[in-house]
Amino acid sequence: MPVGELKTHFSAVLESVKQGNKIGVLYGRARKPVAMIVPYVEENLVNRKLGILDGKVTIAFRDNFAISAEV
Repeated sequence: MPVGELKTHFSAVLESVKQGNKIGVLYGRARKPVAMIVPYVEENLVNRKLGILDGKVTIAFRDNFAISAEV
């Protein structure tokens, strides 16, 4: 869906997404795909197993831990 059409029909798009549909967003004259609007899914976070190390190690992160893309 082109950006202009998305803006015009935003409420209807949200209703469609609420029903489980995914909407692709196209941008520019070339209508290049730039985004997807997808339904929000609440995830139940569970503890992940560490494979062969499960039960043998403990992993803890400091409160100030942050992931960075800097190299």
